[in-house]
Amino acid sequence: MLLQDNLQEVKEGRRITAKGYAVNHKNDTFKPFLFSRHALGENDILIEILFAGICHSDIHSARSEWRQGIYPMVPGHEIAGKVVAVGSQVSKFKVGDYAGVGCMVNSCGECEACKRSQEQFCQNAKTIFTYDCKDCFHDNEPTYGGYSNNIVVHEKFAVNVPQNAPLEKVAPLLCAGITTYSPLKFSGVKKGDKVAVAGFGGLGVMAMKYALQMGAEVSVFARNDKKRDEAIQLGAKALYVSTQECKERFNFLISTIPTGYDVNSYIDLLEFGGEMAIVGLPPVELKTHIDLTRLVFAAGKKVYGSLIGGMKETQEMLDFSLKHRIYPETEIIGVNDINQAYENLTNGKAKFRYVIDMASLQN
Repeated sequence: MLLQDNLQEVKEGRRITAKGYAVNHKNDTFKPFLFSRHALGENDILIEILFAGICHSDIHSARSEWRQGIYPMVPGHEIAGKVVAVGSQVSKFKVGDYAGVGCMVNSCGECEACKRSQEQFCQNAKTIFTYDCKDCFHDNEPTYGGYSNNIVVHEKFAVNVPQNAPLEKVAPLLCAGITTYSPLKFSGVKKGDKVAVAGFGGLGVMAMKYALQMGAEVSVFARNDKKRDEAIQLGAKALYVSTQECKERFNFLISTIPTGYDVNSYIDLLEFGGEMAIVGLPPVELKTHIDLTRLVFAAGKKVYGSLIGGMKETQEMLDFSLKHRIYPETEIIGVNDINQAYENLTNGKAKFRYVIDMASLQN
């Protein structure tokens, strides 16, 4: 799948051939996969993918832990690359620009949620996610994600990336960044606030970095103390391995935990009027429950869920991250390392965020 082949397909109005890595069922391992994407529309851009982050959501989806997945599946919604072709009506990008794609590639654009740039909550149920989703705008064909060499996307669902940006660090921001930035902004975290971050993987690290930049004092909760030194070096006040050992109370707590846990014990750590944002989603069989009686007697505490962020806020997050040089801790891997990366993430052996160098697809 050479770039010249794709450009010829664009010129002739044909579907765009692509090469990626996919699983064919929930117990499968990743293997090379040839497929095609819809033809370039007048409002679309064709991006040559240079880097793709691995999110824990990819694992849940690939293994059908939230719902039955659509197979073959090419995961990946943390995408950074170069624009190599643009549709006739595109105004936001030109060939040669850098662009990023996150968790969505389209929505209705007409409902109130879309009009206020909360496209992830499209009220007409037409949010098209980057992979494992039926695209109602293109004959219900399945979407394929970023573990591949290219992607075709409506210009509104790509963010502008400066030429001097470190693309390998930009890619994970398109999920890990916006997922944690959005609730911090929603809850108005500010200087002097006491913030807790539950879960210290890729999402947790970003939540901590943003909160610190906003002037908060940050403590971290992790499944063990292996990352204590890293947490302290990155600016955490403390790292706890259980809620029982923590005597602090917090203005804001964000849970990034992707496995089963006792959510009520974290609610107990909020001060009066404190807020807890939940962004981590455990597998269906491990989903946790909030004890309503306990919540009522918790007195004035607020608990809410947060799903990524709209496109306007995603661009804001990226600009904020680049301005303050807030990036994830990353490890660059090749496509042949995806299976091992999944195992490391599942078993808690991963240090932080894996990012696939898509140039390895050529090897």
